Amino acid sequence: MPCSKEELETRERQILASYAQRSAETRGRVHAESPPVWRTEYQRDRDRVIHTRAFRRLEYKTQVFLNGTGDHLRTRLTHTIEVAAMSRGLARALRLNEDLAETIALAHDLGHSPFGHRGEAVLNKLMRAHGGFEHNRQSLRIVEELEEKYPGFRGLNLTWEVREGLIKHKSSYDLPGSHKDFSSKSPSLEAQIANLADELIYSSHDLDDGLEAGLLSEAELQRHVRVFAQALETVRAERGPLAAHVRPYFIVRCIIDDQVRDVVETSEAAILASGVKTTDDVRRQPRPLIRYSPVRRSLNVELNRYLHRNLYANPAVMEPNRRAVKMLQDLFQYFVAHTDEIGEASRKRARQTGWPRAICDYLSGMTDRYAIEEHERLFGLKNGD
Repeated sequence: MPCSKEELETRERQILASYAQRSAETRGRVHAESPPVWRTEYQRDRDRVIHTRAFRRLEYKTQVFLNGTGDHLRTRLTHTIEVAAMSRGLARALRLNEDLAETIALAHDLGHSPFGHRGEAVLNKLMRAHGGFEHNRQSLRIVEELEEKYPGFRGLNLTWEVREGLIKHKSSYDLPGSHKDFSSKSPSLEAQIANLADELIYSSHDLDDGLEAGLLSEAELQRHVRVFAQALETVRAERGPLAAHVRPYFIVRCIIDDQVRDVVETSEAAILASGVKTTDDVRRQPRPLIRYSPVRRSLNVELNRYLHRNLYANPAVMEPNRRAVKMLQDLFQYFVAHTDEIGEASRKRARQTGWPRAICDYLSGMTDRYAIEEHERLFGLKNGD
């Protein structure tokens, strides 16, 4: 017999910790819908996220290196997939809801602009007089307003818990959004896992991409980054001498393994020490319970500072992105002056939100490739020159 929603919910009650967010206990959706038959409510949300246009566009949005720079470098989509996989693994280890953690992770970057965090910064500056721009709030806006696929309501009509996870998403490079419907001190443990998995994956795969692109060197990392030196020592002890093309992979893998072990052990201890028994107890906590140990946090801060100085600020990364974000400025100003040239959907939205927000929605949804093509079409210039 097929596995029903009720059987899946029974499995959750049997397996998950008391403070995990069970799908049968969701606060529900804004618009009432018939329940799924073979899926839980969070599994339905996961599928809805994956089938959005915004999710598909992540394939052509910058992570660190401008999209198209290299076939093996991460994009916003591959980053998202890695964060989702990490979220499932951490949730499973801590007996939390894997489906909820994965869904939040899959949706956490839907609102990201083209050209990475520099693109986000320029849109925020351009929108300063109109409420600003922040990709976590934009992710929530996409699932609540901008994706239109279902009769009877706008957005995806996701569960309250997924939307809570999006608006409260915060990692080392994010500014959290705010929303009147999500006022608790902390989100669910599953949302906290998606937060930390994002940070964990971000730093480790940027390290990997920096080595792949030849902008970082093993020798310099060994001298200046303790977590790298420790991982290299472990790899040498366990694997012996390795070929240059596989050694970085094992080093990064070792770093990730150590981080995961630290997160699981530290978080389990924090959860037990807090005395939480329910999801409401979790939301009353003054600080996240999913966390690194102080020692591991210190090591990660050192790694992130090194990446900022030697990778993100590297001219090979900075210059293409600088030219790219100039394109966003040009496009924004052009469409403010030529509102008749923007699409019908944006014109319709402008009647409700005003032109600046409608134009911002339009530009933030662009892929790197489409933004570059539009700039060339309108200005006759390549690469923002």
